[in-house]
Amino acid sequence: MSDQTVPVLSLRRIAKHYVSGESVVRALDGVSLDIMPGELVGVVGPSGSGKSTMLLIAGLLETPTEGEVFVSGRLVSSPDANLDELRDFRRRNIGFVFQKANLLPFLTAAENVAIALEIDDVPARAALAYATELLEDVDLSHRIHNLPARLSGGEQQRVAVARALANDPTLLLADEPTAALDAVRGRQVIEQFRAIARAREAAVVVVTHDQRALEMFDRIIELVDGKLASIRTPGALEGQVI
Repeated sequence: MSDQTVPVLSLRRIAKHYVSGESVVRALDGVSLDIMPGELVGVVGPSGSGKSTMLLIAGLLETPTEGEVFVSGRLVSSPDANLDELRDFRRRNIGFVFQKANLLPFLTAAENVAIALEIDDVPARAALAYATELLEDVDLSHRIHNLPARLSGGEQQRVAVARALANDPTLLLADEPTAALDAVRGRQVIEQFRAIARAREAAVVVVTHDQRALEMFDRIIELVDGKLASIRTPGALEGQVI
């Protein structure tokens, strides 16, 4: 069980700058925030506001130009960090769900989930058994033997969620996971994220443009021009910082 007093994700004065010709693009500019265990947080903002960059830095796929990243209290953004250790830490502690499910078309739903465990040296039989449990958790017990072509868009995305949970991460990051889904299927995916956050005491961070399900989040983080513009609860006044 996680320590409820320690943030799963802490960003401290995070900046990410890119050089473009003779100018500097400030994709992120001094962002600080904490995400707690059991919390479902949405990240919104116009295109180019730094949402995806923040997610990549939180997921240790990008290195910040400035600032510090902590996951479950551990500093993971040190410039002299051992890359092999960092890769292992990311694999065991952080799960990713992207806009496209990116399932392997020649593997069944269960096999697509199990492969994430087999990469981590879990025996094939045990990996398949746990994959089946994960698919049951996302209400896909009736689809475990189906190839991706036989799944709806929402079902494919739920397989991707199960795959992201394979190593029991404390931090789950999703980048526009409902963009290609209709309102009903999109809401089902967000409901699944909320259930995961509660049941596993994980922190779930979802970048989204989908206004239809914002009330389902515990907090909404708004980025504008790479800066933290507001943090609010659903129903709070627009722009109110809390």
